[in-house]
Amino acid sequence: MFDNDRPGCLGGLLRLAMLSWLFKWLQENVGFGRGPLGCGCGVILLALFILLACGVICNTNWLRLFAPAVGF
Repeated sequence: MFDNDRPGCLGGLLRLAMLSWLFKWLQENVGFGRGPLGCGCGVILLALFILLACGVICNTNWLRLFAPAVGF
């Protein structure tokens, strides 16, 4: 009757933990402080992290939001 496709609290916390681990690893390898391109890559990684974290917290499907603009 109701379409309840929201993840539970534990699933969201697990996704945030995995996203945090991935962000830390990427920042250590290609992020801030890693040569001349580190600053640019760090800013891009930070923006992607914020978008993905908001997607996990608010349960936003970014591909479905941008699909009409791309033509899917």
